[in-house]
Amino acid sequence: MESLFLKMLLLLAGCVIGLFCRLSDLCVDGKRTGQNRPNFVIILADDLGWGDLGANWAETKDTPNLDQMASEGMRFVDFHSAASTCSPSRASLLTGRLGIRNGVTHNFAVTSAGGLPLNETTLAEVLKDAGYTTGVIGKWHLGHSGLYHPNFRGFDYYFGIPYSHDMGCTDTPGYNLPPCPACPRHSAAASQGKDCYPEVSLPLFENVTIIQQPVNLTGLAAEYAEKATQFIQRASGSGRPFFLYLALAHMHVPLEITRPPSSASFPGPYRASLREMDALVGWIKDAVHRYGKENTFLWFTGDNGPWAQKCKFAGSVGPFSGAWQRQRGGSAAKQTTWEGGHRVPALAYWAGRIPANVTSAALLSTTDIFPTLVSLAKASLPPNRRFDGLDVSEVLFGQSHQGHQTLFHPNSGAAGKDGEIKALRLAQYKAFYTTGGAKACDGSIGLEEHHQPPLVFNLARDLQEQVPLNTKTSEYQAVLPAITRALTAFLQDIATDNISAADYSHDPALTPCCNPQHVVCRCQACGCSPAVVDCNREP
Repeated sequence: MESLFLKMLLLLAGCVIGLFCRLSDLCVDGKRTGQNRPNFVIILADDLGWGDLGANWAETKDTPNLDQMASEGMRFVDFHSAASTCSPSRASLLTGRLGIRNGVTHNFAVTSAGGLPLNETTLAEVLKDAGYTTGVIGKWHLGHSGLYHPNFRGFDYYFGIPYSHDMGCTDTPGYNLPPCPACPRHSAAASQGKDCYPEVSLPLFENVTIIQQPVNLTGLAAEYAEKATQFIQRASGSGRPFFLYLALAHMHVPLEITRPPSSASFPGPYRASLREMDALVGWIKDAVHRYGKENTFLWFTGDNGPWAQKCKFAGSVGPFSGAWQRQRGGSAAKQTTWEGGHRVPALAYWAGRIPANVTSAALLSTTDIFPTLVSLAKASLPPNRRFDGLDVSEVLFGQSHQGHQTLFHPNSGAAGKDGEIKALRLAQYKAFYTTGGAKACDGSIGLEEHHQPPLVFNLARDLQEQVPLNTKTSEYQAVLPAITRALTAFLQDIATDNISAADYSHDPALTPCCNPQHVVCRCQACGCSPAVVDCNREP
């Protein structure tokens, strides 16, 4: 009798759940998937400068598709990456938490055993639990071994390179990367970096399988566009909402140009690559139009500022030159806490929902993407942890101009301990307790300096961060207590939060390799250098 009652109770519960699903959302495997929930496409450019976007900087003429998106949506001019280097920035985007909380404070390597800590919940995991189909195409750089692989971090589909595409050789090296073949082990050429490469070649993954090694960089942008379009098309036809995270190789070196340059029209490697990135974004936007224009939210931004030491292969910081630092040596872009390191282009587009041709000066961050998308998906934030991001839906829909009052900028390699907070933004003021310049094009490096009391710049009249406020002025004396309180409160919040620690240990055995018999792990027809007789044999 009890067994029959239990069965009836379970049947009744199933009917109630089914009725709820029909009245509110569709269900798949007990998860809500409602067609009325928006689709999300996040496009993250790599090493893109604030001034690389034509809508931001009149000197740039190479981004017509992005400029059109700005005219059809919302452009953010005070938008910041959560760190000034690859892995920490990406970890913060996918968790809504700075590296001091999520544990990712510097980049992972080819031989890394760990990645984004497994007790951190990714945006993909939250959305997948809410019934979304999830995919990541492009650069991952948050761990590639075992459970750190994107297929185990909430993504149903993965196609891309597990780290930066300068972290291995290819047969199509582009600008600023040595080619395969690899150097013979222990050779003099390997130690001198001459005409060969001492590491393994770049792998291209589809889900957990290496499908190409070394990857053909010449066709990579087209492959990303094709796979993204296929994902959007399939997901749109499934009756479930989707989340696509497209992490581009552009504008990180090596710069690969699909079409061979002609002397008459070639604008140079960087501008040609920028045009290619812009065309790729236009392709994705067209796919969104074909398969779900009215219900798809597209957010474009960058992971950090340009890599200045790459000289002509690096982008533009626009007006954010970090003049104080440049006068002392070093770059004030990627890897630094100067504006050029973390102020990045950002556009939001959603036909009929986000007002067109709006420029927002709200102070926002890539950490805001997580809570905003979770809110729009009608999902819930993970419990037992605090977030650095805000739900900025009202800003997106033109109902508010209010963003953050404070932002905290972690050390990202140029100076200080990685991940520590030694720079912060308070309204229009920017305070530095530690400064330093990354390696610049001229080879100079700005020495690490500590400031007590902090350097404070008023960005409202000094975007170049050229002249700090005089500590004796009434303006400095008025703002310093607020800066001190903000930093003290933040550090106290960290001390009582549920924080994580990343595993940064190394194990060469975990290097992605589809053919250990070859020194570069070659596993495809190779189009070899003439210096190599047999592609599949060690030189």
